[in-house]
Amino acid sequence: MPFNSIEFLIFFSIVVGLYFACPCRYRWVLLLAASYYFYAAWKLEYIFLLMTATLISYITAISIFRAERQAQRTALLIIGLCANLGILFAFKYFNFFNDTLRTAFNQFNLVYNVPMFQALLPVGISFYTFQTLGYIIDVYRGKLEPERHLGRYALFAAFFPQLVAGPINRAPHLLPQFYEKFDFDEARVSSGLRLMLWGMFQKVVIADRLGLYVNTVYNNPSEWAGWPVLLATYFFAFQIYCDFAGYSNIAIGAAQVMGFDLMENFRRPYFARSPSEFWRRWHISLSSWFRDYLYIPLGGSRVSVPRWYLNLMIVFLVSGLWHGAAWTFVMWGGLHGLYTIGEVATRGMRGKLADRLGFGDKPIMQAVLSGFITFNLVCLAWVFFRANSIADAFLLLQNLATLTNFADLNAPWASVVDNPAQEMALSLGLILILIMVQWIQEQQWHAPTFWQRPFWFRWAAYLGLALAIMNLGITEEIPFIYAQF
Repeated sequence: MPFNSIEFLIFFSIVVGLYFACPCRYRWVLLLAASYYFYAAWKLEYIFLLMTATLISYITAISIFRAERQAQRTALLIIGLCANLGILFAFKYFNFFNDTLRTAFNQFNLVYNVPMFQALLPVGISFYTFQTLGYIIDVYRGKLEPERHLGRYALFAAFFPQLVAGPINRAPHLLPQFYEKFDFDEARVSSGLRLMLWGMFQKVVIADRLGLYVNTVYNNPSEWAGWPVLLATYFFAFQIYCDFAGYSNIAIGAAQVMGFDLMENFRRPYFARSPSEFWRRWHISLSSWFRDYLYIPLGGSRVSVPRWYLNLMIVFLVSGLWHGAAWTFVMWGGLHGLYTIGEVATRGMRGKLADRLGFGDKPIMQAVLSGFITFNLVCLAWVFFRANSIADAFLLLQNLATLTNFADLNAPWASVVDNPAQEMALSLGLILILIMVQWIQEQQWHAPTFWQRPFWFRWAAYLGLALAIMNLGITEEIPFIYAQF
């Protein structure tokens, strides 16, 4: 049941109405039933996989807590991690590694007859697997005691706003909230609905529109060269941001309506001035998960310099693989690993270069230049993320080097819309509006100005967003990109 569907609007309205009408002690039952129904709406069989992962992590955490010896605790942790990761590997990565081995064997004319695993990838499996893994590790580390109430723990694993595409929430933050009583609060509900409205605008008006242009170019890489490839790459940067940040805003807003506080997932990432800052702003729940549960256990930066670089590269390669079972995602992660290592290795050199260029005492110029470079490095990596194959990615980069005249920019629109020039102007205008809104947020000017505006002014803005969604939104129900991970 996608967020950008009439079914979800009806479902959410009913759930919220019943939630506030229901006695507090039974609300977890309502939310758990609603969450399972929400997930089953995608495919009924997915429920059993989610329940299996829930039971494994629930039993593992309690067993770890009860174990008296450290060796037993460690063994139970390994078993629990392997069981959950085994499910993820079977459904998401088995065929990828199987194909890789088959290709390697064929290179040496060796027989390889291991069949493919015929199963659909369950939506959201990477998200709820990492959420349950984090819970097991937190119990092992003593950050919290295991949840004894199976129903409430199952709700933590399956809570419908964040089930399919996050944010990936931590148990110490979210689990206690299922014991709290949240009364209807007009200000909180209004804030949550505003966030959902903005998220829907990002998705159906901006992301889905830009996706029409991006798909035309990236799905036919041999037909396009020069400026259309460059513009499609920039468009994809804003498409994937608005698509994923839109989903996160709807998820956080939906939870907020009912009183729950989910983890922030985006903080204006394209204002970042370095690759590492980009990852402190982009998909925060995942990047912080890798930091706390992989990077730091590997030793983080408290090791020798070569080992530090290796730790960074491991984290980014695994992060790339987390996004999808394809070499394009591995390449994408590897590029970000190289960016981050390059940032660390050239820190002193970059300072000296700025002084020589006369930027040392001009922080604004430094910020603009470093932001421009960071954004373009991120866009270069997006080529591999979006391309359908490694071969397509290199073909697109090769074609990108051949810049033609600007008249070609509207050509990709011609196959999908009736008025290419109008669609181009609208798309560029929407991106400009997004940048302006985020710049105001970055300066933190919105709170003391917008919320003090008259009632009619604020509601006119909300009505404008709603009308934009209805009149400018892409009517086709296009899946959220990260729901596929």
